[in-house]
Order: sequence, then structure tokens, then C-alpha cells
Amino acid sequence: MPLHLIKLCVGVEEVGQLRAWTSKETPIIRTRHTPKRAAEILEGGSLYWVIKGQVLVRQPILAIETIGSKGVSRCEIELGKQPVLTAPIPRRAFQGWRYLTAADAPPDLSTAEGEGLPTELAAQLRSLGAW
Repeated sequence: MPLHLIKLCVGVEEVGQLRAWTSKETPIIRTRHTPKRAAEILEGGSLYWVIKGQVLVRQPILAIETIGSKGVSRCEIELGKQPVLTAPIPRRAFQGWRYLTAADAPPDLSTAEGEGLPTELAAQLRSLGAW
């Protein structure tokens, strides 16, 4: 089972803004630390984005590369261009990125119950425990 990453999508209000960014350029995320479990992530893992307090979308991780030397190194994570909508799951704010196991990752919206529901309605149903 692949390992995933989860990260806040800072400055993005809706999934459309993320799609616009990925359509204009190759999506590369730059972070301070390289994941120690990068080999597991590259076996089919994705980056799950938290937008306005909810996991709403994921992008496949294509490559993880450490740039520079140990003293001034950075990590570049290359993502797939097409974001995939997921079932909305609430998530509190955190700094940086975190590992996300496949068991804890939300299902893709196309395979989740309630396909085609508006994001806000799906979030309300989930908060009420009805979905």
C-alpha cells in the first residue's frame, strides 16, 4: 500500500484555483525537509490538499528530489497536473506536511458514495454523521 503526504493548500479558497495553477505550470512543491519514507511514497502515493479546513483533492506524486547540500538542502516534490477530487474530510491546520496512510486517506469522489454532491453539501452531511 502506498504512503501519502498531506499538506495545507495555503492561499487557495477553492479547488478551481488549484486547477488553474496546475494548468499553467508543472506543479512542484518546495519544502525544507525531504521525506525519509520517499521510496514508499513513490510507489503510487499522492499529496492530499487541505483547503479551508477540509481534505478536498489529491495529486499524484511523480518525483521527490533533494536539491543542494546538507547545510542548505531543499526538497522538490513534483505532482501530476490533474487534481483528483476526494470525499471531503475535515482536518485541522498544521505546519509543513504529514504522512498519511492509505487506510486514513479519503476515497476519490468518483468512487465514494454521493458522487456528484456539491462539496459544501457533502461536508454538511459528513459533519452530521449522515455520510
